[in-house]
Amino acid sequence: MAANDPGQPLHPTSGMTRSPDDVSHWTTNLAPPTSALAIGAHPDDVEFGCGGLVAKWAAAGCTIHHLVCTDGSKGTWDPEADTVALAARRQDEQREAARRLAGDQAGEVRFLGRIDGELDSSLDRRGEVARIIRELRPAVVLSHDPWKRYRLHPDHRHAGLLACEGIVAARDPHFFREHGIPHHRPDALLLWEADEPDHVEDVTDWVDTKLDALEAHESQFESTMKAADPAELEAFRVRIRTRLAELGRPHGVEAAEVFKLINSL
Repeated sequence: MAANDPGQPLHPTSGMTRSPDDVSHWTTNLAPPTSALAIGAHPDDVEFGCGGLVAKWAAAGCTIHHLVCTDGSKGTWDPEADTVALAARRQDEQREAARRLAGDQAGEVRFLGRIDGELDSSLDRRGEVARIIRELRPAVVLSHDPWKRYRLHPDHRHAGLLACEGIVAARDPHFFREHGIPHHRPDALLLWEADEPDHVEDVTDWVDTKLDALEAHESQFESTMKAADPAELEAFRVRIRTRLAELGRPHGVEAAEVFKLINSL
């Protein structure tokens, strides 16, 4: 079911207030911000969700920060895997993916370090995310849409909630005053995996960069990407290219990533 495709699933055709082909109300191509913070549940979620967009923004001079909420230690089908070693490997892969996406514009890569599958959106976690937003001061935050219907993985839902609730806490001076850091209000929030997206970004020139960053996550070839051999890896590339083309078609672009835009924060 598309609800559980990572990053940029096709939006559903049922339960929507508008036809998925009705794009008359959509906004298009935000001006590149000075800085952005992408918040993912696991290593690789940012690349799936907004890799093309942040690569485009980085090329325009935007500093791209990453925040990964879990350690990714359960991202394997091998029941005998050394999960401590896997978590360390996935941090290295995330740093390399960030470099591939943004090059000289790669900012900080932060990790909350929560155990894979055990992320929560508690008050303590909210405070951690709010602190990071206040420290990094991004103009735009990007994350999972926590209100997506029929989502199975709880980490995606909680990461999205933490992004939304962390923004509220970071923007208001009387939340978490113990941080001792000035409050910060981002200009916009972009949520990927939305059931009813209303913003499109043309990423035609950045599909190869998105794929290159995804392929930094070699530990995920067998599980998430179903790309255990060269033929399957090529099929994975085709799937990503096809999906971005399908998302772009209603907007008249060759490849797109789509989001729910919230710009009154």
